[in-house]
Amino acid sequence: MSASTTNLTGPTGPKPKSGVTVASFFVYGTLFIMALYYLAPLYVMITTSLKTMPEIRQGDVFALPRDITFQPWFDAWRSENTGAVSRGLSDGFWNSVTITIPSVILSISIASVNGYALANWPFKGATVFFTILIFGAFIPYQLMLYPIVILLKNIGLYGDLGGLIIVHTIFGMPILTLLFRNYFSTLPSELFSAARIDGAGFWGIFFRVMLPMSVPIVVVAVILQITGIWNDFLFGVVYARSETWPMTVQLNNIVNSTFGEKEYNVNMAATILTGLVPLTVYLVSGKLFVRGIAAGAVKG
Repeated sequence: MSASTTNLTGPTGPKPKSGVTVASFFVYGTLFIMALYYLAPLYVMITTSLKTMPEIRQGDVFALPRDITFQPWFDAWRSENTGAVSRGLSDGFWNSVTITIPSVILSISIASVNGYALANWPFKGATVFFTILIFGAFIPYQLMLYPIVILLKNIGLYGDLGGLIIVHTIFGMPILTLLFRNYFSTLPSELFSAARIDGAGFWGIFFRVMLPMSVPIVVVAVILQITGIWNDFLFGVVYARSETWPMTVQLNNIVNSTFGEKEYNVNMAATILTGLVPLTVYLVSGKLFVRGIAAGAVKG
């Protein structure tokens, strides 16, 4: 009896191998090489942004800076010519912040309600509505550029930050609705039924039951929207004017400037400054992003 008990409660199977094996060496070696491959451009950008132009002209892009200088960063932020005025990326940064925050809040708020309604409150024609909405996510943006220009001009928002907020909110809703609808579909239906039995209505269930359980998918949606809106160039260059250009448009004007000497250190500093916000978001909330995806963000 003791032998059978031991067989039932004790560990079974072969004993795990310790030490470095050929397979683990190959896996970790490949991962290390891939990490170097993807980190090399970032290393070059950082080191170049800290060098002076005479040192850059020597041509060794992988060399560490001998005399570290932060002047390229200050120039990129406050004095570099961005096409309209020579005030660097500072104006574009605040334009991007003004565009991103309301767009993220509005698109996620609307899409979460859409996904909740489609998953838990089916109505006549809900499938057709959902199909049309998802189809909108795959329409090339270029097909909609001119009609939206006319629309924004007619309502007096062409060239204003408000127009860009509307555009990003609308174009973000299809994919976000899909994410929220799939996530709410994975939640136990018993919670919804119990809330209805207790007398909770549409909004009561949404705010008291569904939304508190949706932190992982909200984080996924926030990351997707922040990175998508912050990195957008097409909508910024089409629907904004020089005073309302986002950071990406100003970066393009700095990097592609044809006047005077090509200041590679300033260009690299400007590029890092522009990508700093989405990079920080990924680093801070990366675990929650993976958790949200695993919890059903891509489950159909």
